[in-house]
Amino acid sequence: MNSPNAPYPFKLPDVGEGIHEAEIVRWLAQPGDAVALNQPLLEIQTDKAVVEIPAPVAGTVVQIHVPEGTLARVGDLLVT
Repeated sequence: MNSPNAPYPFKLPDVGEGIHEAEIVRWLAQPGDAVALNQPLLEIQTDKAVVEIPAPVAGTVVQIHVPEGTLARVGDLLVT
C-alpha cells in the first residue's frame, strides 16, 4: 500500500493461537483502491477460523503479492 509518504510493505501479522500460516481467502481491496485505516483488507483462513485482516495504514493498494487460494506464512509480504 502506498501511504501518503511512502510505500508500506504489509506482511501477514501474527494472528495468535500458535498459527504460523494462513490461506488467503479473498482480497477485499484491489490495486488502485484507496483504503482507510482499519478498513478490512483481506480475509484469511487458518485451521481454526476465517478472519478479516484490517489495513494497518490508510493509503492506496499498489500490488498484491500473494494471490487468493495461496498459503502465506506469518511475516510474508502480502501487499504494498
